[in-house]
Amino acid sequence: MTIEPEPTDSRLDPSLNAIMSERRQLINLAYRLLGSLADAEDVVQETYARWYAMPRAQQEAIESPGGWLTKVAGRICLDLLGSARVRRERYVGEWVPEPLPDRGEWRDGRSDGTAADPADRITLDESINMAFLVVLESMTPAERVAFILHDIFRYPFAEVAEIVGRSPAACRQLATSARRRIAAAQPAATPTAQQADIVKDFKHAWESKDINALIRLLDPGVTGIADSGGLARAALHPIEGAERIARYLVDFIDRTPGLTMLERTVNGQPGLVIQMDQTITSVVAFDIASDRIKRIWAVRNPDKLRWWTTGGSD
Repeated sequence: MTIEPEPTDSRLDPSLNAIMSERRQLINLAYRLLGSLADAEDVVQETYARWYAMPRAQQEAIESPGGWLTKVAGRICLDLLGSARVRRERYVGEWVPEPLPDRGEWRDGRSDGTAADPADRITLDESINMAFLVVLESMTPAERVAFILHDIFRYPFAEVAEIVGRSPAACRQLATSARRRIAAAQPAATPTAQQADIVKDFKHAWESKDINALIRLLDPGVTGIADSGGLARAALHPIEGAERIARYLVDFIDRTPGLTMLERTVNGQPGLVIQMDQTITSVVAFDIASDRIKRIWAVRNPDKLRWWTTGGSD
């Protein structure tokens, strides 16, 4: 799905490289807006298709091609966010944002590997960790677009207004409302190295089927959410409570002998990847506050793991 300019086109059209250089920025934007790398790629494909559908004279008349591409991509995402709510109402089980692929093993909270396609890897920072993306899911499409464009990508509200179709003042209010949601939902950040230690301890306790050790690592009000889309075996509803989750995890490992757990970076933070017969079957992300795990997200839908298993190639 990667869009690559052909060498002959680059020689004939010197502006092509400048246009294609916007691809990474567009992927960054679309992923944060949609929570799906596959959908983000589709948005970028459609954005470029609309650019190249224009006559050359019309392209040359656009003062800021990058701004035009961002505006179009933002509008496509806004439309998709509306339809996504309808699709997710029909989704089997819980829906979790698609985890970003990073095959690097982490040590002391740092990844020492690279993504499958480093040139297209989304910048790993706090705006793409799983907890942040889950909060974004609670926003209205307009809130999400206004907040991401202004607060993350630093677009002025006048430009955001052109994409959202509202006044700059209304977009400012949307971003303010989104900020309140983020502040209310996000606990104080736990240092990444400390997160890595906690996840490592969790992995060891899970592998050894030590229920008491698992319970000590879990917040009493912890929530576990699995996303299978009906395509893999998983709990269809959230599991609440440290003991219930600990017993569920031990039962899971009893029912699936031979699995392998790998320490991997998931959306910029320490996480786990589960393999069966060298095939990735789950990607697990964590929300950690202080020294306890508050939320666990296990993505088991094979469609959402395609980028982890193949690098996204068709």
